[in-house]
Amino acid sequence: MPPPKSRTRRTDALSREVVVRAAVELLDEHGERGLTFKLLTERLQTGAGAVYWHVANKDELVLMAADHVIGAALAALSPEPDGDAEARMRALALAVYDTLDQHGWAAPHVIAVHTMPHTMGLLERIGGLLAETRLPAGRHFTVATAILIYLTSVTAQDAGRASAVEPGVSRDGVLEHEARQWAALDPRAFPFVTRIAADLARHDDREQFLTGLNLLLDGLRAQVAAEHDS
Repeated sequence: MPPPKSRTRRTDALSREVVVRAAVELLDEHGERGLTFKLLTERLQTGAGAVYWHVANKDELVLMAADHVIGAALAALSPEPDGDAEARMRALALAVYDTLDQHGWAAPHVIAVHTMPHTMGLLERIGGLLAETRLPAGRHFTVATAILIYLTSVTAQDAGRASAVEPGVSRDGVLEHEARQWAALDPRAFPFVTRIAADLARHDDREQFLTGLNLLLDGLRAQVAAEHDS
C-alpha cells in the first residue's frame, strides 16, 4: 500500500489561483456571508491546512477573489479594442461594470483596497488612456482616480442595495417600494424628488452608469479643449 500523501505535497498541488477561483464560484453562489472555509475545502476536496497554506483568512481570500474578478475583466479586453482613447475608456469602464455587476459581492472590496495587483492594473489602464489625450500630466492623478472611484462606487452601491433585499424580494420590488416612499414625501418640500419618483422604479442601472460615465468623459474632453484653447 503506498504511503498517504504528505501535507507538503497536497499544498504544492493546490495553487493559490485554484483556491481563489473556487472562492469566486462560492461567493457567486452564496454571497460573502455564505462563504466558509468548510464549503471551500469541500469544493476543493482538500483539508483546511492546504487552503491556509495559500491564504491567511477569509478577509484576505475575499480581497484576492475581488481582485481576480477585476483581472478577468481586463483579460477579456485584451487586445485593446479599436477606437480613440475616449472610446477605449468607455469600453474598459463598461467591461469592468458588467463584470462587477455579475459578481455583486466584489465591488465594495475593490473600493476598500486599491493596492491589489489587478486593481492597480485597472488604474494603470485608465492612466495609459489618459496619457493618450492632451490632458496635462498634472491632471492625470485626479481624473484617473475619479474615474476609478466612480466605476467601483456605482457597482458597490448597486451591490449594497441587492444585499439588503430580503429573500424572495426582487430588485424591482425594492425600487418600487423606494419609489412609493419618495412619492409620499411632501411635494412642497420635495418638488423634484416627488416628480422623479416614478423614474426610480423603472430605471436601468447600466444606463444610469453609462450616463454618469459620459458626463465624466464629456468633462475630460472639455478640460482638454480648455487647456489647449487658453
